[in-house]
Amino acid sequence: MSGAPEIRALGAPAATLGEGPSCDPLTGVVTWFDILGKTLYEHDPEAGTTRTHALPMRCSALAAVDAERQLVVSEAGLFLRDRASGALSLHRPLEADRPDTRSNDSRTHPSGAFWIGTMGIDAAPGAGAIYWYRAGEIRRLFDAITVPNAICFSPDGRTGYFTDTPTGIINRVALDPATGLPVGAPDPFDTGHGRGEPDGAVVDADGCLWVARWDGGCLEHLSPEGALIATIDLPVTRPTCPVFFGAGAGRMILTSAREGLGPDALAATPQAGCSFEIRLATPFSGKLDAPVALAP
Repeated sequence: MSGAPEIRALGAPAATLGEGPSCDPLTGVVTWFDILGKTLYEHDPEAGTTRTHALPMRCSALAAVDAERQLVVSEAGLFLRDRASGALSLHRPLEADRPDTRSNDSRTHPSGAFWIGTMGIDAAPGAGAIYWYRAGEIRRLFDAITVPNAICFSPDGRTGYFTDTPTGIINRVALDPATGLPVGAPDPFDTGHGRGEPDGAVVDADGCLWVARWDGGCLEHLSPEGALIATIDLPVTRPTCPVFFGAGAGRMILTSAREGLGPDALAATPQAGCSFEIRLATPFSGKLDAPVALAP
């Protein structure tokens, strides 16, 4: 990758914990959350505007359903959101017996299945899990996870990735492309390249991973084999997750966090918590997530 990227903060209020960016494949609108601030952001790339919506609970991810509805992942379960009014209605409970947990990183598989991560509200060791949802059914895939992140999938749906952030390891697992369910045990894919811990990640059309490095101040571009292709330095120390958007999914937005940063760190990185558009010198093709399947 040649040439320095252009990194521009979007005109939106900084988040305490910006997370869960996604690009709606039906509208092209990019959404993300301030989990701790209970806020949904909606960014219209064509208009260059960003709207914010106050939420009644901590939410962490959103997926398109159809022209009228979206599915929102929250600490209180899975909710359907009416696009026109923003009204939320409970679709399925998730860990309803666990007031000590909340949702975290989640992503739609090409089959329409939705992988959903949960974690302890105070990041208690092993309190979280990763679940599979499709057509009303929920299954637990992996448990004893502290901070689930980097949930993403290869373009053909045959490979899934995830991390438990404190371990520093991104895992890879073979999947049934028709269902998004694992067909084998996970194995280590990437153990890091010396900067921070893995947070959110996406896979582009070539099967390469783009990984935000929490406390590493960078975005890593990895080959399908796990080799480091490039490192993009960022103006924040706690980037959280990238997302592709635009024509050919050839543009990128990245969220970040202010959570846990003291006065000196905030003074050194005043854009902490902002979301950024990253324009690379070399064109690339990303991949948009599919709508989530509510019916078989």
